[in-house]
Formats: sequence, C-alpha cells, structure tokens
Amino acid sequence: MAEPDTLHAALAAAVRRRPGTPVTFHTGRETLSLGELLDQSHAVAGALAEAGVRRGDRVGLLCQNEADFFRVLIGLGVLGACACPFALPTTARDGYQERIAGIIAAADIRTVVLSERLARLRGVLGSALDGITEVSTANLRGAHADPPATGVTGDDDLIVQFTSGSTSAPKGVRLTHTNVLACLDAIGGGIELTDADSAGNWLPLFHDMGLFGSLAALHHPIPLTVWQPSVFVKDPAHWLRTMSEAGITACPMPNFAYDALARAVPEAEVNDYDLSRWRVAFNGAEPIAVDTLEGFLDHFAGAGFRPESMLPVYGLAEATLPVTFSTLHAPPHADWVDRARLAATGEAVAVARNAPGARGVVSVGRPVARMTVRVTDPDTGVPLAERVVGEVEIQGASVTPGYLRGEQPFTADGWLRTGDLGYLAGGELHITGRRKEMIIVRGDNYYPEDVEAAVRTDPAVHRRRCVAYLDEATERMVLVVESTAPDTEELRARLRARVGAATGLDDVRVVVAGPQAIPRTSSGKLQRLASRSRFG
Repeated sequence: MAEPDTLHAALAAAVRRRPGTPVTFHTGRETLSLGELLDQSHAVAGALAEAGVRRGDRVGLLCQNEADFFRVLIGLGVLGACACPFALPTTARDGYQERIAGIIAAADIRTVVLSERLARLRGVLGSALDGITEVSTANLRGAHADPPATGVTGDDDLIVQFTSGSTSAPKGVRLTHTNVLACLDAIGGGIELTDADSAGNWLPLFHDMGLFGSLAALHHPIPLTVWQPSVFVKDPAHWLRTMSEAGITACPMPNFAYDALARAVPEAEVNDYDLSRWRVAFNGAEPIAVDTLEGFLDHFAGAGFRPESMLPVYGLAEATLPVTFSTLHAPPHADWVDRARLAATGEAVAVARNAPGARGVVSVGRPVARMTVRVTDPDTGVPLAERVVGEVEIQGASVTPGYLRGEQPFTADGWLRTGDLGYLAGGELHITGRRKEMIIVRGDNYYPEDVEAAVRTDPAVHRRRCVAYLDEATERMVLVVESTAPDTEELRARLRARVGAATGLDDVRVVVAGPQAIPRTSSGKLQRLASRSRFG
C-alpha cells in the first residue's frame, strides 16, 4: 500500500492504528478522539465547500488554541485549499488591522474563517475584511454534504505560514502536504516517539513550533493536550504542575519559557513537582542562552528533570519547522569560544569556559531526517570549513517551494538561505546570530547577543528582557532594558560597565524602559529592529 501523501490521508492511517487516541483542548474543556476529530474535519470540508471554498483557494483562519483550528485546517486540506493562519492580536493592537489586511492582499484571500469564540475581535479587524466572505466556525458544525473529490496530491499547498517578522516584514511561506508530512516524520523519528508518549502544547497554533509540534502528536498518534498560551503566561508554575500530573512526556517551548518556569517555582517548592516523566523538552524558536539552559537544569534537578531531556533545536518557517536536533539521550552542551575573535574574524576559536572573553554557544545538533545543512560565505556562497562563521543554508523534503510573492530565498544551486549566521563544529550546528542584526561600530563587528548577555542577569533587568541595536545616525550601540527600577544614571553606568567588561565597547547608550516596552513578534520574540524605530 502506497504511503499517504496528504495530511488527511496520513491522519486517516493514524486513526486506523489508534482510533481512540485522545485530543484534549482546555479551551471549552473539550476532549475527543482522533477518529472523531478526523470525521468532524471531513464534515467541515463539506461545509466549507458549500460556502464556496474550492481547490487552490487560500483561506484565512483566525482561531484560538481550540479544536476548530484543526477541524478547519484538515478540512481545507481535504478540499485541496490552503489555510493561512492569522496571529491573534496582542494587548498592543497598533497596526494589527494593517498587518491582517496585508496578509489578505499578499495571499489573495477571499474567505476568512473566524472562531465563534473570537467574535469580539471582529471590531479589531475593521476594514481589513471589507469584501471578504466571513465564515463563523459556528456555521461549520452539524450535517453537511460530503466534500467533493478533488484529487488532492502532496504537491498541493496546505498552509501558508507567515513568518514572525523579527527582522523584516512578514513573508508568506508556502508549505505543501509533502513538506508537512516530511516535517512530522522528522519530528517523530528525531525524538523516537512511541505509543507510551504523550504530548502537550501551549504555544499558539498560528506559530510553527506550536502547530507542527501538535500535528506531530496527531500523526504518530499519541495523546495530545493543548492549552491556551495565557494559561502558561499567567501562571507558569500552575501549568507545570498540570503538565506533569497529566504525564506529558514531550513539550515544545522557547528559551524564555524555561526562564519563566525557574522564576515561578521557588527553590523550596521544587521537590513538590515530579518532572521525571518529561522525556523531551524542546528548546527552540529563539536564541538559546547558556545561563537559561543551565539554570533550568540546576533548578529542577530536585524535581527529577534529567539533563538529557533538554533538547536544543533549530528550525524556521521556511523548513516547515525542524532543521537540526541535538543528540537524543545526551545532555545539551555549549561550545566555548573566544568572543572577540568570533565577532571580528568569524573564527570560532575554542577556549576554556573560564577564559577571559569566553562565549558559550549552545549546540543545536545535527540535521533531522531528509535535511542537509551547509555554512557558506554570505557574499560568495562558497562553503566554509568547520569553525568558521557563515550563513546557514538548507536543503530538504520539508523546505518550502518558495514565498507567495517577492524575492525567493534560494541560491543558484538550490539551497535555501536562512539569514542566520552560524558554524559547524564536530558536525553539529551552532547559531551565532542573524545576518541582518550584526552590528558594526567604527569598523568592528559585534553580536547583539553578546551585548545583551552581558546585562540580562543583572537584577535590575526585568525578566532578563533586553535588546541591543545600532543607532546608524551616530554609529553608537544602543541597549534597551526593561526594568521596574528607577531610571538613574547609576543604573545606566552599571549596565554600560558590564557591557564594556564583556565586549570592550566603551560607548553605549542605555535606555531604561518599563516592562512590556520592547516590541515583540506575534510569537513573543523581542524585536531588535523594531526597537530601533521605537526608541531611536
């Protein structure tokens, strides 16, 4: 029997293996079996067809972390249509309507599916939906005609994933059924999923790590529990207890979440938790800080969390999600290199951890199945030797066929340019920063990560949140820190001194801002380039 080449066919095969696999959504307190979810998705496909959706259409999708997100996504795939998930607005909604209008125009969207639970957001969308057919998820339930046979294949687009825009305007990344299935296979195989596993996710489903981490659980299939992001953000300690009591063995999170958990659980209460069943703790979606990683491992050792459960990973929307995984069953590790040489010459010269100017760069491992990685000179495209920093380029079955519009990200010989800087050491990838964010001050190179790392553990820096960027008008480094402390010259001088001691920079403008002042992407990443516009 031929292997399934569409998402709905692959999920149908999963249902045949384990039809009763539970899928639990805390929104609405809804639990259903995978078989029920797939049946309902086919019914939704019929309803969407009745609403005029056809093969090849791109359909906007605005849902919370709820069952309707999957019903609509899978239903669109059945029709050969393509889902374009919209990010939910943050508390600061400036520009949200314009962003959605831009996505609708870029993707030529004519139909938008809105969760009935988000009816209150209709006013926020405003004129962005002018001329667009709006479909409420409330109207997709019940009996509908069977969806038409469309001859969908693995080459049909299933999702357009809009990038977070941390360094540029969001781009629409086309992902086919084939791309998605390759991604799910790579995740499941890379962490050796078994029927004994159980997955959990609180990341937003419009974000690639949340979406494909969840789909990988359905694809295996294993039990899946989905929370709203607010459940984690409002009370990380309660979420951790709930997650551990549910027996979750695999969960994806970004670096900042591990910081949040260590802050939320006092040392005296750590032994009240049982994290011994947490087998795979993905750490990705943003730069991985050595102090965060080591701090979490040390803090939760008394709760039974094993160092080998922490899995630093690297991925991006253009690869559907995964590019490299750290070695399974082994503790994470960092490569300690000379910070000044790394920035000045691009050479990752190994030094002792306690050497002056040492920088720890966390290994994100080796390529996942059916993925290839190389590091090249950003200007010439020539592959570089190990321990030389260049642009990371990738090829593989889950790599996008291209963006919706505009510049395509491929080299002449077919490699996707990621825009990330990194180097290989012992065959393992180490990410050092973003090419667009490299800072040149009076002819010398600096990584913003190095400037930020110098101060992020200072007690005045609120939740370690800070960004560094270049004021191009003055060629001066700017450091913005969020803080609840008074903005005094003494504080700014202390932070400048910490940066100078770590990097040698002797002229830094420090901006002390309140909590939540630094701009973020829809997935929670701090935005350095947007900060330049806000703080000057």
